[in-house]
Amino acid sequence: MNDYEILLMLDPELADERQAEIVTRVRESIERDGGRWESEEPWGRRRLAYEIDHKPEGVYHLLTFAAEPATLDEVSRVLKITDGVMRHMAVRRVRGAASRPSGPRPEEPVAAAASTSQDSEPESTA
Repeated sequence: MNDYEILLMLDPELADERQAEIVTRVRESIERDGGRWESEEPWGRRRLAYEIDHKPEGVYHLLTFAAEPATLDEVSRVLKITDGVMRHMAVRRVRGAASRPSGPRPEEPVAAAASTSQDSEPESTA
């Protein structure tokens, strides 16, 4: 059995009940095939870098579980044909790795010594 996570992007126009139903169906499918469900993290509504089906936002859920590769294949197949699922990405999870990216990084200061006064003066061509 392998550890997996699925990042699921759902249609923002779906009702909360329908979103919960999709996640529940995935969980039941994994547990029915002998897998182990670990967690579901709702990441909420996020703005997309580009529109998908004329929608500028998506609702994200991170699903973590352990299952056989055949179970993952079946879950992915079902998600591809499920209405309301805009995108999904399944990956093997690395033990000990953070499942959620850390907060926004503070901007790194630009080195002050990068430019000198000689570099900024134009050369004369006489």
